[in-house]
Amino acid sequence: MRIKILGCSGGIGAELRTTSLLLGKDILSDAGTGIGDLSLDDMRQVRHVFLTHSHLDHTSGLPLLVDTIFDQLKEPLTVYGRPETLEAVQKHIFNWVMWPDFAELPTKQSPVLVYKPLKLGQRHTVQGHTLHMVEVNHTVPGAGYIIEKDGKVFAFSGDTYTNDSFWAAVNAYPRVDALMVETAFANGNQKLADMAKHYCPRTLATDLAKFKHDPDIYITHLKPGAEDAIFAEIVAALPQRRLHRLLGGEVFDL
Repeated sequence: MRIKILGCSGGIGAELRTTSLLLGKDILSDAGTGIGDLSLDDMRQVRHVFLTHSHLDHTSGLPLLVDTIFDQLKEPLTVYGRPETLEAVQKHIFNWVMWPDFAELPTKQSPVLVYKPLKLGQRHTVQGHTLHMVEVNHTVPGAGYIIEKDGKVFAFSGDTYTNDSFWAAVNAYPRVDALMVETAFANGNQKLADMAKHYCPRTLATDLAKFKHDPDIYITHLKPGAEDAIFAEIVAALPQRRLHRLLGGEVFDL
């Protein structure tokens, strides 16, 4: 299983890109600004987009992606997610006001964009990758994904706050080879983190105590300008864990 981190920041600026992962050559998990670094040839290969939730830092690249490769889409681009997520994307992005509705173009009978709602707990397999959608705890309906391919397991929390559902799901697997989990705020901003339903190092450490596996852990969604401070607090809170700060551009072959 090959995973490329296209974007992993909690914001934009200079070299910062928001959340998007490329699985193999034709699957995206989230479609933040990071997809803009794909070459046109790479964009043309994308056929599946699995969304964790509807927030712009995870969806803003999607309308531009579809527009860019519109003429190359001989088969539809399929967007997967919770029904609430897909409804929000249709209502607030592809609505003929913010952007054309590519689910009706070039015709309603033969569109270049289709939606496939997934149920929480559902597993869906594309191109040898099985993506298991798991409920998480965020300000809008959200999901994480546990991804399996060739016996390897990669778990991605999406945006979340203290929960039991994601950790119970990953613990049910006999192995987890890598975990990508968010931490958006420093401990000094815990009140804001709690309101926004994001982890800070303190709440992340509490939840990781529930995690029975011991893989490499990759931290995503750090707020711009505070990355060093947040990551230092994570390391101090979790000295027994193998922690890595994502910068973007990393490629993992599991």
